[in-house]
Amino acid sequence: MSNPWMKKNPFMSLWLSGAHRIAGSARSQVAAETKRQINRTLEQATDENLKHWFGTAVATRPKTKAKARKR
Repeated sequence: MSNPWMKKNPFMSLWLSGAHRIAGSARSQVAAETKRQINRTLEQATDENLKHWFGTAVATRPKTKAKARKR
């Protein structure tokens, strides 16, 4: 007699597939945001160091202009 606990369960398989898909999406979004924050922090630290060592002789980056709205 086979063990009923060892049988394949298609509903559990579907549920786990969905859970893995959601977890993978969340993990990739967290990784992308972490990467953005690290890059932003490094950029700010570099700017601060350049300002410290060279004073105001370092040119600042121009601000990006807001896009004009089309009417």
